[in-house]
Amino acid sequence: MTEHAPAPVRPARPEDLARIVELVREHTAFERAAPPPPDLAERLRGLLFDTPAPRLGCLVATAGDTVVGYATCAPEISTWDGAEYLHMDCLYLTEAARGHGLGRSLMAALATEATRRGLTEIQWQTPPWNENAIRFYETLGATPKEKRRYTWRPGA
Repeated sequence: MTEHAPAPVRPARPEDLARIVELVREHTAFERAAPPPPDLAERLRGLLFDTPAPRLGCLVATAGDTVVGYATCAPEISTWDGAEYLHMDCLYLTEAARGHGLGRSLMAALATEATRRGLTEIQWQTPPWNENAIRFYETLGATPKEKRRYTWRPGA
């Protein structure tokens, strides 16, 4: 991949699913999180491809014929604003794919997706220790909101 080559980004296709799952596994390891469930491919297939109006969107970044990154998103609602926004759940690029403009291309594609849906804002989170991601997002003009994310599994 050359540094000035166009960074192709496109919607994910069903044939990308195995590679997306590989990247999700890399992503969880990178973020020091628990690995994804063994049936992740089946779960994602249902969310991404098995309905006429999928709940989850996924864009992939490619280098040649290889998927080297992904960004997932879904519309969410802000009670405080009384409006929907696009929530970027994940953005991940392989280490070799970083620094070549693919992150910016994925963010531009997410902005296009938000506009297509009539949404004027994109929100996401990143770990506080991921200084490279923080610098990248701030170069886009994004501003942080200080909150702590919780998860809860009632009955578990």
